[in-house]
Amino acid sequence: MRILVVEDESGIREPLVQRLRGEGFAVDVAVDGEEGLYYTCEYPLDLAIVDLGLPKLDGIEMIRRTRDQGKAFPILILTARSRWQEKVDGLEAGADDYLVKPFHVEELLARVRALLRRSMGVANSVVRCGPIALDTGTQDVSVDGGSLNLTAYEYRLLQYLMLNTGKIVSKGELTEHIYEEDEDRDSNVIEVFIGRLRKKLDPENSLKPIETLRGRGYRFNLPRTA
Repeated sequence: MRILVVEDESGIREPLVQRLRGEGFAVDVAVDGEEGLYYTCEYPLDLAIVDLGLPKLDGIEMIRRTRDQGKAFPILILTARSRWQEKVDGLEAGADDYLVKPFHVEELLARVRALLRRSMGVANSVVRCGPIALDTGTQDVSVDGGSLNLTAYEYRLLQYLMLNTGKIVSKGELTEHIYEEDEDRDSNVIEVFIGRLRKKLDPENSLKPIETLRGRGYRFNLPRTA
């Protein structure tokens, strides 16, 4: 899943970005409201974390303009403890949740995961499709109870496919959602990741969870049960 962090304070931004990446997210970074607005309007994000006290364009106006462009992904705002009016204004501008500074990163991660689950229509942290279970909290993946060892990119790819089970997802869409903006993007590598996932998820070739639709993309065919 691809997350944007818009925060001008490096002491908050850098540790947060590193932790999010360590949790398996692809993370883009903006340091002011104008740059943040560019990202929200031009890139296919899954969630944005936005500080309200931003230079160039404040966070509330950035959120308002983002929503005016029809962008519906979840937005979590960061605000100072004493500025209760900012919380109200941010939520009314279109944010989905808020967190007060200083915050515990574990709480932020929990809120991020909850917002992502809600936006994808998933009730809890464990996504189950047939015998395949993916825990969005721990990043554990298992088949029939047996644990699998996936790379970070394999996990991102599988998570996106499982959360969009039954839908045709193009190679370009997968590329946009598993890579950060400054990463080297080779859409042909997606085919390699898909091949690896098939071998790990279905070594006997009996489940056939990932279907290739020539010229259109991929579809995860096992129905979601949780």
